[in-house]
Amino acid sequence: QLQLVESGGGLVEPGGSLRLSCTASGFTPNYFAIGWFRQVPGKEREFVASISSRTGGSTYYRDSVKGRFTISRDNAKNTVDLQMNSLKPEDTAVYYCGADRYLTQVQAGRVAYWGQGTQVTVSS
Repeated sequence: QLQLVESGGGLVEPGGSLRLSCTASGFTPNYFAIGWFRQVPGKEREFVASISSRTGGSTYYRDSVKGRFTISRDNAKNTVDLQMNSLKPEDTAVYYCGADRYLTQVQAGRVAYWGQGTQVTVSS
């Protein structure tokens, strides 16, 4: 059974950092494009970052997180991580990871597999 589980969320002050992990089971994430998304109550889920399949895959970010967030793979751990630095209150959301064989589907938010989400709250 293919499954994604997010971890690493929490409460952090503005300017702080968090590292989210998306752990895959039942499949090898290196063969899938992986994306991170976020959602706040009353709004649609939005794309945050993606990494294409295979080691050293290309990355892509939404403009508001460029230079602050970094997506990366750890193939030994079967995870795709999202390092978030210089966090802002507007980054507060539930963060989800999603996987699909096609990068275009990930970047459109139409993935085959979703995790359950992890809450990130940026507040003083």
